[in-house]
Amino acid sequence: MKKNLGLTISFLLLFLSLSAHTINYQMEKAPTDEVFLYYLDLGFRHIIPEGFDHILFVIGLCLLNARISTIIWQATAFTVAHSITLFLSMKNIVVLPSDIVEPVIALSILFVAVENIILNELKPWRILVVFFFGLIHGLGFASSLNEIGLPRNSFLLSIFSFNVGVELGQLTIILAFYFLAIRAFGRKSWYKKYVTYPISALIILISAYWFIERLL
Repeated sequence: MKKNLGLTISFLLLFLSLSAHTINYQMEKAPTDEVFLYYLDLGFRHIIPEGFDHILFVIGLCLLNARISTIIWQATAFTVAHSITLFLSMKNIVVLPSDIVEPVIALSILFVAVENIILNELKPWRILVVFFFGLIHGLGFASSLNEIGLPRNSFLLSIFSFNVGVELGQLTIILAFYFLAIRAFGRKSWYKKYVTYPISALIILISAYWFIERLL
């Protein structure tokens, strides 16, 4: 009996430690709508204007295939993946140091840009690759979000609203790039040569610099 009780207590302590996250005490006293809007704005600003690396990643997803449905499918895979690791990381169930996460995020941007140059069409594995990189980006989101913390009484709401803000930021980038570049010039014979290649090459240079900088 005592042994079972001890195991139960140990399990509960382990669960509590895994469930720990930085607490935003100020937002614990705020009404629900204020919490929602606060983390919604935080998620959006994490992409626009603060998330230049994530902006380049999303633009990279738009360059290889000009169909909006294909772009949305890639963005959806990315969204599902980063939502999973964001939740798990904020619960301290899956945690990686930023020294690992940040260089890998830079590599993910580099990989997508290289694919845009060497491939003539989108391959089926692209969705799986985007999903995997989304898992890594979610850990990056969690690292930034954990600096501010979450209210204990609105944990799921704040995670949800932060994710909505992130998605609105990504959708803004996708729609802006689609209407400014793809819809206007995507069917032109020179589109790949004068749009896809130069932008992808620039993304490669920037992400390679980030990778070396973050690695060192």
